[in-house]
Amino acid sequence: MTARPHPRIWVLLAVSAGVFCIQLDAFALNLALPRIGADLGVRGDGAQWTVSAYLLSTGTLMLGAGRLGDLLGRRRLLVWGLSLFGAASVVCALAGNLPVLVAARIVQGAGAAMIMPVGLSLLTNVYPEHLRGRASGLALGVGGVATACGPFVGGVLTETVSWRAVFWLNVPLAVLGALWASRAAESLDTTAPRHIDWRGLSTVTGALAALAVLLDRVQRGAVHHEVVLMALLCATLLGVFVHVERRAPYPLVGLALFRNGPYVALTLTGAAANTATVMFLFVVPLSLQGPWGLSAVAAGTAFLLPSLAMAVAGPLAGRVTTRGAAPAMAACLGGGALGLLGLALAPGLLAYLVAATFCGAALGLANALTLIATQGIVRPERAGEASGVTKTVITVAAGLGVALAGSVTGHDAPAAEAAARTALLATAATCAAACAVLLLWMRTVRIRARWAGARDAGKGPLRQAGSVPR
Repeated sequence: MTARPHPRIWVLLAVSAGVFCIQLDAFALNLALPRIGADLGVRGDGAQWTVSAYLLSTGTLMLGAGRLGDLLGRRRLLVWGLSLFGAASVVCALAGNLPVLVAARIVQGAGAAMIMPVGLSLLTNVYPEHLRGRASGLALGVGGVATACGPFVGGVLTETVSWRAVFWLNVPLAVLGALWASRAAESLDTTAPRHIDWRGLSTVTGALAALAVLLDRVQRGAVHHEVVLMALLCATLLGVFVHVERRAPYPLVGLALFRNGPYVALTLTGAAANTATVMFLFVVPLSLQGPWGLSAVAAGTAFLLPSLAMAVAGPLAGRVTTRGAAPAMAACLGGGALGLLGLALAPGLLAYLVAATFCGAALGLANALTLIATQGIVRPERAGEASGVTKTVITVAAGLGVALAGSVTGHDAPAAEAAARTALLATAATCAAACAVLLLWMRTVRIRARWAGARDAGKGPLRQAGSVPR
């Protein structure tokens, strides 16, 4: 008699399918943009909105979706997100003009905003504590494959079939994911009433939308007054959001979350790692085709080893204990800095590929560790809230990475090579600085713990009584 699979496996399969689709669509269209523009009759850089609209929508809606999953049901929102993503993918594949394609990509981003934070919080609540990290690591490892191989897969499909094939690939995966998710038991936060903080949700969504547009405009070289206006709008809405949350009886995001030192430290350093990862994924494939003179297929093949290293990092991150998360993150940031430095200074192709593989492993581990470890140091009933905040922060960091990468790719060959080297060195310095800050924070925490221990020891019965042992 064949044993039936444990119900938890359906959640893992659903989240893995969703994360794969999200990450694939974030990177697979970069090489297809010229073909999209030609097929849809788009002039200039208008086809870039195909990528920008998706990233802007995902980053804007992710924070609210995480907490809504806690309140309305994590399984329910995961099914909705997968269904919405699949339906929008069909529209993208059939789009006959750019406005329809961009609108469908915005809807796709809304589905992605539900899948990622809600899926991770569902895994946190469905799996027992000793298996949570491994389950999340496996799902993120599948996403790592899509992240690293996205440009190659998108380029191959565009050349051999059509750019529309990228979207058709999502449809069966999203359908299967929704079916798998529907088999899971419902999970929600039973410690809080099902009250949605609409004022907080609207203000933070508006602030994140302004921030996302600001990053996009900076990438496109917006004039000074536009940047200042969007920055002021973002800052104002964030101020209103904080004011609303401090007064709300049931806030969308409890401000106590930001007093959780380990959570804040891992989220911020994870943002630095994610910025470096985006730069790595843009620069390395282009450098393999540019300065190193490989064809698109040869470059994709050469990048498979760094891709594999990135993918394996997810399951490995799931084995790191909560206590070891901060030291492991510091080691990953230091390793990422060394790998990026090696890429900038590599004397030959073999050395370049070795540095790329090492860098992919370090940055892949850091990104997976950010999402897994932050889930381990918050209360499970508010896991969606924490996951939404973390994903929002690192998605904004990814937007910064895209803007930096855009400045690298907009040059002729010699200038692009010099710009890529400069960007790699700057990103390596950022990783090194984040590593140093994390190590300093860890040392400060240890010193405070020692002082607290000494103070508590000084309050023993002998010292309290005024007698000192001789």
